[in-house]
Amino acid sequence: MQIEAIYHRPKDNYAYACTKDDLHIRIRTKKKDVTKVTLLFGDPYRWEDGKWVYDSIPMTLTGTDSLFDYWLVEITPPFRRLRYGFVLYDGSSETFFGEKGFFQKPSTDVADYFCFPFLNTADVFLAPQWVKNTVWYQIFPERFANGNSSNDPNGALPWGSNEPSPDNFFGGDLEGVLENISYLKDLGINGIYFTPIFKAFSNHKYDTIDYLELDPAFGDKETFKRLIKACHDQDIKVMLDAVFNHSGFYFPPFQDVLQHGEKSKYKDWFHIHDFPIKTEPVPNYDTFAFTPFMPKLNTENNEVKDYLLNVARYWIEEFDIDGWRLDVANEIDHQFWREFRQEVKAIKPDLYILGEIWHDSMPWLRGDQFDAVMNYPFTTNLLNLFAKQSISSKQFVENMTNVLHMYPKNIHDVAFNLVGSHDTPRVLNECNQDENRAKQIFTFLLTFIGTPCIYYGDEIGMSGGQDPGCRKCMEWDGEKQNRDLFTHIQTLIRLRKKEPLLANEGTLSFLPPELHRDSIAFTKSDGKQTVLVLMNCSEQDINYTLPFDLKGKTIKNLYTSKEFAADVEEIDVKLKPFDFTILKF
Repeated sequence: MQIEAIYHRPKDNYAYACTKDDLHIRIRTKKKDVTKVTLLFGDPYRWEDGKWVYDSIPMTLTGTDSLFDYWLVEITPPFRRLRYGFVLYDGSSETFFGEKGFFQKPSTDVADYFCFPFLNTADVFLAPQWVKNTVWYQIFPERFANGNSSNDPNGALPWGSNEPSPDNFFGGDLEGVLENISYLKDLGINGIYFTPIFKAFSNHKYDTIDYLELDPAFGDKETFKRLIKACHDQDIKVMLDAVFNHSGFYFPPFQDVLQHGEKSKYKDWFHIHDFPIKTEPVPNYDTFAFTPFMPKLNTENNEVKDYLLNVARYWIEEFDIDGWRLDVANEIDHQFWREFRQEVKAIKPDLYILGEIWHDSMPWLRGDQFDAVMNYPFTTNLLNLFAKQSISSKQFVENMTNVLHMYPKNIHDVAFNLVGSHDTPRVLNECNQDENRAKQIFTFLLTFIGTPCIYYGDEIGMSGGQDPGCRKCMEWDGEKQNRDLFTHIQTLIRLRKKEPLLANEGTLSFLPPELHRDSIAFTKSDGKQTVLVLMNCSEQDINYTLPFDLKGKTIKNLYTSKEFAADVEEIDVKLKPFDFTILKF
């Protein structure tokens, strides 16, 4: 047994409260090294005849990645306190693992066991319940629809008349979104994520001038109130983009610093290295990336903190928004986000807080900061398999298993899963214009756990490369829309709403990729019913033998609504290249 590979720590994603009564405990071992793991556990104050009393329970192998196996058990501590350790078997020997290390036999000293001191209800990770059942639609307001030409910015071009560039405008606005609520409702989404709508210089609006004003090119606040009401009347949630890491160049406090230098009362609002301020060749102040037009805000400064927290409160109190997406969230100090959470949750406890972080985000997901992050590791794996075809099905399953064990399960239920955005090439471009592969991507996205998001226009097959190519005007001419792709996504969204096992209910398990090296298969089961999602990831027909005893059971194809009774012991599913099936039994 390779004990160097064994890992556990009694916090974060290895031991955590999943409800106010229950704990999840995980351990990691070397891949295919350990055959069985048993958890020994008990209350630290339960003693009989001078001996500590403990119970045992087997752990379940929940997944394997390229290097490790992961084991899990759910237990209910009778008095909400727990000491625990692990007995690991490799087929020929056993080892006990506790807080003090490895022993040949289970220790008799309770101090040698890991400790979960007390299951405090306040420490349970609680994200808004509604998020689990939400399918998001991301709107880049300047390019979705022009509903009011009277507020078009100077020099605005006719809709869709040119390719998008970093500095051209087409007049998209909030009235345009209002006019198309019925389109979004028909698609089936029930959440809208807007990129920034506050007053800014650029077309993307990530260079804020005034955080308390709407950009005049998007409309006025009365229009925004009408939009929020129209969305809420249709059971559609609204999430705004908070750009608190940096302001825009024309943000008045930064302009004051440019004008008055060290004498400016706002000089400590930013991270300025020295004076006078220089923008070229490299700014002598901290910025987003290296652009001089986005100076980084000093969120450790109390005046900045008060200003931004007031902004966060204002849009909730005045407009009843349902979520904040936090731009460049990982570059802002943790204490700011702790105070941010306290402020916004005090106003609206079920507000969704989503951080933009592209890497392992556990430090932000301990219940004191964010509800979720944008799940870019998920995105990368999905595109690598189906679009770029740069990894095998086996590698995909291993990578996704690693992602699933990166965070506690209740965090994954509200993870923001996306396959395209204003920062990435269009899905169809990633797939080299192959519609079938794009369909595969959306099939996986909309049947997996988490809360999925569709980037505007992807549902009708819009194309476009890296920014700014991915920011084309929405195509409203039905003759130019890919209605087949639209119907495919619409059908999957309806199935997700109708069938809880296609959303976040049940236990998810990947089937061994060795069953067919050109396929991906996973199940979700609640112990009574099971849904199987099976996809052919190759350019060849495949024949997949279902590894279940289904004889005498009724099987339903959820996508086609066809049912059949299994009258043989083995059932083969034939799939064409890049085809899929969704079966329930």
